[in-house]
Amino acid sequence: MFNLHGKKGLVVGIANNQSIAYGCAKCFELCGADLAITYLNEKADKHVRPLAEMLGASIIEPLDVEQPEQMEALFKVIEEKWGRLDFVLHSIAFAPKDDLHGRVVDSSQSGFLRSMDISCHSFVRMAKLAEPLMKNGGCMLTMSYMGADEVINNYGIMGPVKAALQAVSRYLAAEMGPSGIRVHAISPGPLKTRAASGIKAFDELMEKAIERSPLHTLVSIEDIGALSAFLCSDVAKTLTGGTIYIDGGYNIVG
Repeated sequence: MFNLHGKKGLVVGIANNQSIAYGCAKCFELCGADLAITYLNEKADKHVRPLAEMLGASIIEPLDVEQPEQMEALFKVIEEKWGRLDFVLHSIAFAPKDDLHGRVVDSSQSGFLRSMDISCHSFVRMAKLAEPLMKNGGCMLTMSYMGADEVINNYGIMGPVKAALQAVSRYLAAEMGPSGIRVHAISPGPLKTRAASGIKAFDELMEKAIERSPLHTLVSIEDIGALSAFLCSDVAKTLTGGTIYIDGGYNIVG
């Protein structure tokens, strides 16, 4: 598809073989990239490691973004093994169930701040650590959702959090652009992942997307992977700062 031969990339957010991050990792590997893949904790390791090994990942390391020392250790391993980094995929999000399912106005301060830290500010921290390793430029991608742009039932505080993530992407693109580092938020339509299973009435949301989108279809993790591979390739070297929708056109009809 797109030439990523010789490129080194970090993929954060694989939970299982239905994860968006896994769809992206598959496409990155298919296009020739060498990968570093993370897993959340010991429990997740048994699910993620076989996938990472199947993709021939050179680096497989734990990363809980709430543990600062783990992120610093990860980037140290990358620096020691590769000496550089060409792209990063950030595909993680979290909100406490009570805050996710309740009204935004009723959300707890602790839940809101934790959601923002894990889902949004972790991308900022990754960018800071990745920047000095992207000596010849690079690309940083994160995953958003249309709940950042409009009110989606049962999406709760993740809407404001994803809106912040999109704004962060624009600011990072502006700040890191002089170093040749491109930054994008990707906004997929609804698809079945473990993260999506935590949203109430998500099946109804998917049915609505199929019915109303111009292409009358849902996207797949492979579709998102192909887009991500394109954005990380040199073909997209003049694109940055965008929120890029991949949803069968659903975002244009609302």
